[in-house]
Amino acid sequence: MFELLKKDPHTKARTGLITTDHGLIQTPIFMPVGTLATVKAVKQTDLRDEIKAQIILGNTYHLYLRPGCDIMEKAGGLHRFMNWEGPVLTDSGGYQVFSLAANRILEEQGATFKSHLDGSSHKFTPENVVDIQRILGSDIMMLLDECPPWPCSYEYAKNSMELTHRWAARGLKAFRDTGPLYGHKQMQFGICQGGTNTDLRSESAMFIDGLGFDGNAIGGLSVGEPSNLMYEMTDLVTGYLSENKPRYLMGVGTPGNLLTCIALGIDMFDCVMPTRNARNGMLFTRNGIINMRNARWKDHFESADEGFDSDLCRYHSMAYIHHLFRCGEILGMELASLHNLRFYLWLMEETRQQISAGTFHSWYPGMVKRLESRL
Repeated sequence: MFELLKKDPHTKARTGLITTDHGLIQTPIFMPVGTLATVKAVKQTDLRDEIKAQIILGNTYHLYLRPGCDIMEKAGGLHRFMNWEGPVLTDSGGYQVFSLAANRILEEQGATFKSHLDGSSHKFTPENVVDIQRILGSDIMMLLDECPPWPCSYEYAKNSMELTHRWAARGLKAFRDTGPLYGHKQMQFGICQGGTNTDLRSESAMFIDGLGFDGNAIGGLSVGEPSNLMYEMTDLVTGYLSENKPRYLMGVGTPGNLLTCIALGIDMFDCVMPTRNARNGMLFTRNGIINMRNARWKDHFESADEGFDSDLCRYHSMAYIHHLFRCGEILGMELASLHNLRFYLWLMEETRQQISAGTFHSWYPGMVKRLESRL
């Protein structure tokens, strides 16, 4: 299901192709986050035609709570429910359970938690999370894991990692003992943990890789640790993960983060940043980051990124976008969300071209500096 196409001779960057029953995914790739069966402020037709998304992400925790498994199964799965024909990856909900630290209990069997909606009690186990994702019908499903906080003690990180490993073996068995519900193939990715401890990260990478999942993910990063630690752990872990399987860094990040981690051997990313920041007026462009609420743009009648192929840049001036945000108009949030997601997908396209041409290693350091500048 994964074909390694080209390796950069100077870094760990590579291009590849993931084959799913809902379409091909060219890597490196960024996955727009559609937590509740929608990428906020973005229509499915725009995801396909303007943003050119190849795969999107849904969330098991949120979709389990609403609309719920009964509705999802009656609809025929997530693809049909939201009318999205492309591939979908579903996160297991482990991170959401982690974020409910005050309202959850972790045990060997699984995680008991209270709904953030109404306080009702629920339990996730490695097995029922597979069952839920069978009902969702995602092309790629993630394991239930525990995401330790940062910072945490070495003992906590070790115990958490070992629990994740035991859950991984159970989740893999549940996956192999069941089958898809809607006639298309599903894949399962393992998740490496271990905090920011090099020995634990190495141990986890070898253990998870050795179980034989369809792909491998790195969890528990981008949870507050400095970027240099995230890069150090990513570089370490990719050294242990199989070369012939996709590598997914969960919850990352800025455009600069993406390019740096691609150089460290990562193939797949997701993050709410492009849409969340867009709703607050922040644009990512080829020349740097722009805060559209800043008064300096009120009489700037040029494009935010001249020649860029988003509707925001093709048809509207910065003065107009600034006006929309100052007035609280929904259109501003929609245009900015479309633009930022298109930018992230453009960056992945450009990155694949640079790797294929053998120029990635000389291109990306300057591009990182440029993309992270503030305009």
